[in-house]
Amino acid sequence: MTYATLDHLKDRYTERLLLDLTDRGDVPTGEIDAGVVERQLINTDAAIDGYLAGKYRLPLTEVPPIVRDLAEQIAIYKLHSYDPPAKIKDDYDASMRQLREIANGTVRLPIAGVEPRDRNDGGVRTSDRDRPFSNENLHGFI
Repeated sequence: MTYATLDHLKDRYTERLLLDLTDRGDVPTGEIDAGVVERQLINTDAAIDGYLAGKYRLPLTEVPPIVRDLAEQIAIYKLHSYDPPAKIKDDYDASMRQLREIANGTVRLPIAGVEPRDRNDGGVRTSDRDRPFSNENLHGFI
């Protein structure tokens, strides 16, 4: 299951826009090409997962509204073969900034219990040679 669906994109961006972006055949069919949208949604999920992987266990069992919103904005931007309108480009840029903030921990997703344990135990590890002076080899000097 993808973070956003074709129906989500239809609700947000209208069927007409999706038709214009996906009906790419030499002979237009007059229908939204669901395959084109699905491939882009899968690619969008992979990009989002790349940012979330460092902080959250994947796949997400529940999709927070913020992730769905980011997926919609990224997918519609990537569906444009040519330069998108300024609003869509600005939304895409904002989405990518927000993903970076999620990745570095500035923004946290409202999902309970999915952050992985810290891989670093926090302790200092050192390795060194044996001590040249010890109670055993200094016997008689003290």
